Amino acid sequence: MAWKILLPQEIMAEGRQLLEDAGHTIIDGRGFETADVLADMKEHQPDAMIVRITPITRQVIETNPNLKVVVRHGAGFDALDVKACHDNGVQTLYAPVANSASVAETALLLILECSRNVIALRKTWVNAYYEAKLKLRKNTIGGKTLGIVGCGNIGSRLAVRALAMNMNVLAYDPFKPAADFPDGVEVVRDLDRIFTESDYVSLHAPNTPVTHDLVNRERLAMMKPTAFLINTARGGLVVEEDLYAACKNGVIAGAGLDAIRKEPVDPANPLLTLNNVIIYPHIGGNTSEAAHRASYFAALGVQEVYEGKTPTWPIHDIDYATAPTYTDTKKPNRIPAGLFDY
Repeated sequence: MAWKILLPQEIMAEGRQLLEDAGHTIIDGRGFETADVLADMKEHQPDAMIVRITPITRQVIETNPNLKVVVRHGAGFDALDVKACHDNGVQTLYAPVANSASVAETALLLILECSRNVIALRKTWVNAYYEAKLKLRKNTIGGKTLGIVGCGNIGSRLAVRALAMNMNVLAYDPFKPAADFPDGVEVVRDLDRIFTESDYVSLHAPNTPVTHDLVNRERLAMMKPTAFLINTARGGLVVEEDLYAACKNGVIAGAGLDAIRKEPVDPANPLLTLNNVIIYPHIGGNTSEAAHRASYFAALGVQEVYEGKTPTWPIHDIDYATAPTYTDTKKPNRIPAGLFDY
């Protein structure tokens, strides 16, 4: 017997077609908010749900005893109560590779925009052309050091792109063996090295009890005054009050953010007032290509569970405080790029 599948937000045609071709009934949700999903759960009692942006709470899960699987349309799943799902026998899946390239490109874009001081340039060049051209800070990224915190799907893709642009790359991820890092990357196990040695520190870790508030006043103070913080992961990794003070007072050169604590942004957020901070509305994974991939992979996950197969991309319960970690390292087989290389 086919399933009823709830879509709180629309998915792309490929994913919808896969489910319809399999004979499932699609239920288009009534709205984006958690209360809307709760009402749909009570009314329709769907077998499965593909969720894009709505926070899914324990109350939502426990309202529907018929629910068998929830799929997160994308890579991040901190808005989904995974434990509540598993406590109630609901499988949880996601699409971790669907938008990895898009987010890696966004991180690289923020690195480039920070390096060229784009906000100050945009505000200056029309009325003060020569000041913008000759006086404002602008840097190349070739020969600079990129430090990556979290080297999974996205961090690894960023590393490869940065190496292609002649950057030196340090990467920290205690839950990954050194052999699994991209070639050309120096694997480090001392997180402080990332902050003290890098010209750009890019965050690609989930928001967990281990990583929450990872970047605070102490870590920002370790960074070079010419360095930038890049965050395309989760706002919870950064103490925003400390970042504001560091960028305002010249502790670091600035920041490029695609994730902040409160989304949508509070217009009163003081980070918005700074010329050396770039903020995007969390759109790193929101390219057209990534949406098509995520929709298809999410629908494929529902179909895998329906057919009794082992799903390709399950979400596992991980206790990061007790998970096994690695201490092995790896040096790149390349000469570090420098200022006068050509």
